[in-house]
Amino acid sequence: MNYKDLQHVLEKELIVAIGCTEPIAIAYATAVAAEHTTAPIEKIELSCSRNVIKNAMAVAIPGRQHTGIAFVGALGAIVKGSDKKLSLIEAATEDQEKEAVAMCEAGKVTVTEADTPKVLVIKVTMETKNENVVVLIEDDHTNITSIKVNDVEQLQEQTTEEATEGSKKDNDFTLDEIVDFCLNCPLSSLDLVKKSIDMNMAVANHGLENAYGMQVGKLIKEQVEEGILSDDLASRAMSYAAAGSDARMGGATLPVMANSGSGNQGIAVTLPVIAAADKLGADEEKTIRAVALSHLIAIFVKYQFGRLSALCGVTIAGASSAAAITYLLDGTKEQMYFAIQNTLGNVTGMLCDGAKAGCAMKVSTCSGAAVQAALMAKKNICIPGTNGFVENDVNNTIRNFSQIGNEGSPTLDTIVLKQMLNKKN
Repeated sequence: MNYKDLQHVLEKELIVAIGCTEPIAIAYATAVAAEHTTAPIEKIELSCSRNVIKNAMAVAIPGRQHTGIAFVGALGAIVKGSDKKLSLIEAATEDQEKEAVAMCEAGKVTVTEADTPKVLVIKVTMETKNENVVVLIEDDHTNITSIKVNDVEQLQEQTTEEATEGSKKDNDFTLDEIVDFCLNCPLSSLDLVKKSIDMNMAVANHGLENAYGMQVGKLIKEQVEEGILSDDLASRAMSYAAAGSDARMGGATLPVMANSGSGNQGIAVTLPVIAAADKLGADEEKTIRAVALSHLIAIFVKYQFGRLSALCGVTIAGASSAAAITYLLDGTKEQMYFAIQNTLGNVTGMLCDGAKAGCAMKVSTCSGAAVQAALMAKKNICIPGTNGFVENDVNNTIRNFSQIGNEGSPTLDTIVLKQMLNKKN
């Protein structure tokens, strides 16, 4: 794979988003459906895979007082503007929010779990007096695979062969190629990475200055200022990353640069690395190249692990950040791979129990683990291949990690979603 191909991967997987991805993807789907109607909406049926339901149930919606799958589905149908994709909610007005609430209270929006083996499915069925519109999103948060109006397909779909060939090309790269690209490509190839640094740092600073969610990042910063915690590499990485997650999961209206369809992963991939670069006094070019490493390693793992899982995706961000921090510490490629091994061998098993304020604690934990993993790797210390699922070859460890997530998710997700839906409080 040449440099242009990896630049294309970055452009495909780094997307600006406002708010948690799953509820906004639901709004995007209903916006698309509404744009194919010519009369007032009488009914909206939302059928989503359990992973989407899990992440959209309780998380705050940017700039909104209300939450929930039905609400955000109604809001997307009212706002429309699907050309803005995952930023479309930004345009919503207070009157439109009231209209969405009224639509839900009138019983016009229903939510069910989709009977599907796929982890990311959003199906919208919208009825008016003139139309029955069905929109289907699969596998990726903005990947519309079907739009039917009165049973007539509206999409000019790729052939299976074309789609498969394109997917293979995007996925056909190695860790060695990532390192070569990030360390040696023209800096102009990483303009989008530079944008992710600026954008996600703005969110982190916002979270550090304001009381969002559980204030995890803000509290770490305050504890450093009070002398309870030291202003070391780990504290700074944890504070920056958690503050970004606090703001995003707490409903801040600032955009973030998502990675592989996840805004939280975009935050956790960038901010610990930026914090480490700041603490270590790295120059701008080295910082940009380090963040590019983190982005692309996370994408590499996610292509095997999948978009959504019963395991927390921030573990992947921790591993990619660890490799990037090792680079900032002037580590070798082998030491970067040690850092990935150390992180995955440490935090794998962290459950995803939906998008919520508490995610900032998981981001903080994995950011601290990333620093620890990098410092150990720089001393040539790596979890031995005899330990658990870790193998001597980092690629085999990533494969085993992905297998745990892929094959273990159906059972774990069923248990976790059942517990979430059956809570008494």
